[in-house]
Amino acid sequence: MESTDPVRVAAAGDRFVVPSLITAAIHHEMDEHPCEVRELALAEGAGDAEEELIKALADAEVLVTRGGPVTERVLAAAPELRLVVVCRGGPVNVDLDAAKAHGVRVCRAPGGEAAATAEFTLGLMLAALRRIPEAHAFLTRQGGWQGPASPTYEHAGPELEDLPVGLIGHGAVGSRVARALCAFGARVMVYDPYVRGEVHGLRIGSLDDLLRRSRVITLHAPLTSGTRGLIGARELAVLPRGAVVVNAADGELLDEDALCDALESGQLSAAALDTYAHEPLPPDSRLLALAPRLVLTPRLGGSSRAAAEKAAGIAAEEVGRWVRGEPPAHSLA
Repeated sequence: MESTDPVRVAAAGDRFVVPSLITAAIHHEMDEHPCEVRELALAEGAGDAEEELIKALADAEVLVTRGGPVTERVLAAAPELRLVVVCRGGPVNVDLDAAKAHGVRVCRAPGGEAAATAEFTLGLMLAALRRIPEAHAFLTRQGGWQGPASPTYEHAGPELEDLPVGLIGHGAVGSRVARALCAFGARVMVYDPYVRGEVHGLRIGSLDDLLRRSRVITLHAPLTSGTRGLIGARELAVLPRGAVVVNAADGELLDEDALCDALESGQLSAAALDTYAHEPLPPDSRLLALAPRLVLTPRLGGSSRAAAEKAAGIAAEEVGRWVRGEPPAHSLA
């Protein structure tokens, strides 16, 4: 699409990738091409989001959003729309079949959250190993520090240095976690049958072998039909007694009931989760009763300011390619 007419863009942000970030990224990318950006702040899960999006898309050629519901109804009401860019790795909010039927290209913005998720994974691991949330609660809620600190051997956690840590997956996030763990001096092992070439750490040929040799495992595999429930009761039983499990990837990789059983039996000494099979976490979830051995966070892994800025920038680059008539880098439909 090469034209001197202004490109009409709807920037439908949310509380994380805010509209102003999208607007700034688009203007930066399109500094030599005029564009008109209409901003819209969408509340996630709001019942009137479709209506708001339809109004914002009046005459728009491009939509950049993170979670806006790009449904058949929305697409049908936006005849000028030609490009949708989603500021996340997976366009779960877009009806891809309807987009194809309406001649709308759909692109995503992968990789923007990789560094943030890797850092958060390390934070979860350290919190579980060194019992940081438990210590915080002891000090602030129970008034536990009445004299000189004197932790017992039983309650002291292990160090990462020389600790055998197994990574399941060595992609954008897993490889970053592996590099950081190597810097800590951990004995890093990696199981990923799909990655070729060098890995950061010792490559292990089978999942069971990795589990047998790891005091900590951290999950970084993508969710597929083959990886759903990848770590269940059988796999947890293969781990050395007292092992630790960390998951900031996808909740459905892990059998949560089996995890609870393993924590209750002492097969696992601790675990840390940022993602869950059902989100938001139901109030009657067994997981909630297992603190402090279980560290829980509400899907914060990829939520850094830099991640939001990167997502907006990657999305804006796709808009720029479309305007210049170049092939997309991350097209889905």
